[in-house]
Amino acid sequence: MPLFELRDIHFAYRSGPPVLSEVSLDLEPGERLAIAGPNGAGKSTLLHIMVGLLKPVRGSVHAFGEERRAEADFHEVRRLAGLVFQDPDDQLFCPTVAEDVAFGPLNLGKSRKEAMAIVDDVLDRLRLSDFRNRITHKLSGGEKRLITIAAVLAMEPEVLLLDEPSNALDEETCARLIEILTGLPQAMVLVSHDRPFREAVATRTLALRGGRLEAVPH
Repeated sequence: MPLFELRDIHFAYRSGPPVLSEVSLDLEPGERLAIAGPNGAGKSTLLHIMVGLLKPVRGSVHAFGEERRAEADFHEVRRLAGLVFQDPDDQLFCPTVAEDVAFGPLNLGKSRKEAMAIVDDVLDRLRLSDFRNRITHKLSGGEKRLITIAAVLAMEPEVLLLDEPSNALDEETCARLIEILTGLPQAMVLVSHDRPFREAVATRTLALRGGRLEAVPH
């Protein structure tokens, strides 16, 4: 069963032209699906529709075996599908890395002791333990990107949704990110204009052009 099934999605911002037209896609377990396309094509919009931050004008969203319509339907989706925003500063707001990574588990009802055990485990698995007590706002942009992924993984999602994850990364950090993502068991959708990055990570690629998705040879 696909983890996500989007059918005939249409979307336009208020008083604007159509952004998405007849968009359909399936995300299978273990699949790493890349979505390419020019700036303004609607790639980020599509991710936001998948987790209910935006509502399509027409079409249906099935996630984790159920159709999702109302806001309440998407509460579970946002727990099972971790969205990594394009700008890490939109996602990291605690004083230290450990507190940022613990924030999600604490909100899910974990005790402080349980949350900190999750922090240690996630940072260790990603080989980021040296960052544990670092002050978040003093990290480089690339370091913040890696920590946002750790923070999302701490919530044990089944799917990762990544919006331009390689944006503004240096070569070394990008290679580290590729190593992390290709080593994860989660299915993922990654929006990226970075072709070498997509080719290194994705198992399948679609392009969003003129509001429609089309297959791209991999």
